[in-house]
Amino acid sequence: MKNAEENNNYRIAVPSAFETVFSHFYFAENKTEFPITKTLLPSFQTILVFNFGTKSSLKSQQHTFLEVEKCIVLGPVKQAFDYTLEPNSEILAANFKEDAFYRFFGNALFDSLPIHPDDLINENCFTLLWEELQKLSDTQERVDYILDFCKPYLREQKEITTLLTDFQNENLDPIKTIASQLKQTERNIQLNQKKIFGYTMKEANRYERFLKAVNQIQKNIVNESKTDWLTVVDECGYYDQSQLIHDFKYYMNISPTKFLKFQNDICSSKEL
Repeated sequence: MKNAEENNNYRIAVPSAFETVFSHFYFAENKTEFPITKTLLPSFQTILVFNFGTKSSLKSQQHTFLEVEKCIVLGPVKQAFDYTLEPNSEILAANFKEDAFYRFFGNALFDSLPIHPDDLINENCFTLLWEELQKLSDTQERVDYILDFCKPYLREQKEITTLLTDFQNENLDPIKTIASQLKQTERNIQLNQKKIFGYTMKEANRYERFLKAVNQIQKNIVNESKTDWLTVVDECGYYDQSQLIHDFKYYMNISPTKFLKFQNDICSSKEL
């Protein structure tokens, strides 16, 4: 975001005991007199957002507008969306890793439509959690409170999840390899992968290709180098430039050249 003095935004690392559950927490507040709007890149992570102070708001690519009053869950975030911090607004976001949302709630979400977390558990515990967090003024205390709160809900990671998460061999098909290893059908591995992660391997591979292109473009910006689109196409595994453009339209609803132009208004999953 534009000015850390005014907006006071930063990432918060998680203790090693929770490193398989959350990638990080993110805090932001708007101390200016004007609304601040940013576009969040797709991350394929599920995000739990607590809002304090003035209401924040979200707008999807389909122009769905939502005010965030207390807390919502988004994810897995497969397409970019805009979020606005109004003056005197304050958010704290918990970013779930891989299967962690499933381990917590017992099921994964399959799109980015916002939902109140109380709708996922048969009690209003998250509203009560928000009320307790509201009483705390220190952000780290809030993070510690959330971590302590989530302990009783976390389930053990399934064997299939561990195999999918740790799979590294790019020369082998993970679904086929794991199916053989567990003596299950490939279809069963695919269904479990969707159920646990909230997205298919095909979706994940397409996203990784897009993310590789984004990182290459951002690297060129940092190095003040002109972006050669044919090089991006070749190095990131695209068939041609039209396929690259199609992915940018799908994930962000803008062209690659517009992505370059609006870089200052875009946040990656590394930030939120």
